[in-house]
Amino acid sequence: MLFALGFVSLFLTGGVSGIFLARSDLAGVPVSDEFVTGHFHVVMGVAATFAILGALFFWFPKMFGRRLNERLGKLHFWLTFAGVFCIFMPMHWLGLLSHPGAPGAGTPVSFSLRELVTAATILTIGAQGLFLVNFAWSLWRGEKTEECNPWRASTLEWTVPSPAPADNFGAALPVVYCGAYRFASQAEPEDFFAQNVAAGTRERAPRVRHAAETAATES
Repeated sequence: MLFALGFVSLFLTGGVSGIFLARSDLAGVPVSDEFVTGHFHVVMGVAATFAILGALFFWFPKMFGRRLNERLGKLHFWLTFAGVFCIFMPMHWLGLLSHPGAPGAGTPVSFSLRELVTAATILTIGAQGLFLVNFAWSLWRGEKTEECNPWRASTLEWTVPSPAPADNFGAALPVVYCGAYRFASQAEPEDFFAQNVAAGTRERAPRVRHAAETAATES
């Protein structure tokens, strides 16, 4: 969830700077390549990387039957999140300060920003080592997922053991009663429903599924 929220934050932040680059009345304003570099990397590079990392944390139990270490994952997120903002946000300012007519061009402010970008780059690259350690350690010694659905997800792949067996659902395919993302009513005990759970009650699902399977077998 942290990486998913980080993706939204970075995508929106980078998208705001894209508005300035897209406006025709600002086309004549001298902006250096650093502004464009900061905008492009926040939107197309870092935001996409956060989405990939969020997906990897989510699917890791399904792929390997183990969970990544949550403490290392949070530390990796916050160091990376702070690092990328300290890298690419100052680049926007440097892009405005780089042309000769800008106030503050060539002053100690621009040099300090470049030092900040350099230090943040080293920190961010070093933080990825935490992820590599977390990945390698969890792959062999990580906490095993004792339940099929540790995330309380609603889609069908989480109804089978992790990692998924070779025959997926086995001989009998699951019966789907609803879409992948259905909200529960206030009368329901929980807000989580799997697709193979009948609407209204959890206890009704096995009986309905058995009846459907029996009818299909007889026909």
